[in-house]
Amino acid sequence: MVQNKESHYQSGITLQQDRILIVDDEALIRETVSLALKEEGYRVDVAETGSLALELLGSPVWSRSAELPPFDLAILDLMLPGVGGLDLCRLIRHRNWDIPILILSAKGSETDRVVGLEVGADDYLAKPFGMRELIARCRALLRRYRRAQAPPDASVLIYRDIALYLNELRVTVDGREVALAPKEFRILELFMNHPNRVWKREELIDQVWGPDFMGDRKTVDVHIRWLREKVEVDPSHPQYIVTLRGFGYRFG
Repeated sequence: MVQNKESHYQSGITLQQDRILIVDDEALIRETVSLALKEEGYRVDVAETGSLALELLGSPVWSRSAELPPFDLAILDLMLPGVGGLDLCRLIRHRNWDIPILILSAKGSETDRVVGLEVGADDYLAKPFGMRELIARCRALLRRYRRAQAPPDASVLIYRDIALYLNELRVTVDGREVALAPKEFRILELFMNHPNRVWKREELIDQVWGPDFMGDRKTVDVHIRWLREKVEVDPSHPQYIVTLRGFGYRFG
């Protein structure tokens, strides 16, 4: 049970919405985890058996393939009817896919964890688990995966006239450099990595200020106003950072 893009790298790699595969025979876990990840902006596919997961991953079952993996992250239950989670993990690694794999299991002993990690999993979370912890682990795995996949020159995010230089911590708008405070830079980086996603104030606080932030959530509005003054042609009629009343902010 569970406790409760137009932006691209300068190298030409388009930032796509991350796609996650969830394989679990417990309907409540599948549905709850799927909904939570979709609310975070991910694309999600689910399978209740290992056999269905194989269809989503692509057959024939054990053949090697040079094709790109269909998912950016796999969340696998160990105890599945038929083809088990460990077999799915071996299949993914047998195909030389280096996507991150997170194992969910009611079997939480040290031996079970070691076996899961040794067959190719990147992380192991025992049931029951907290949804916030699961999402945080997924973010961390995807972040490390993107960094590993990015070519050396993939250090610039570009959206229309805005260029954000990750390594140099600077931003230009229509070729003109603008000075951003650290929080403003982090907000813009988050927006440019997730174009068209709607962000609630609470989500921005969690991502930029951290979950332990105890201040007024209106600080988000203040930083958004400052950021608009620096990147928008007309801050009173923003074209990049749009307010959706009752929902939050959207970039793009």
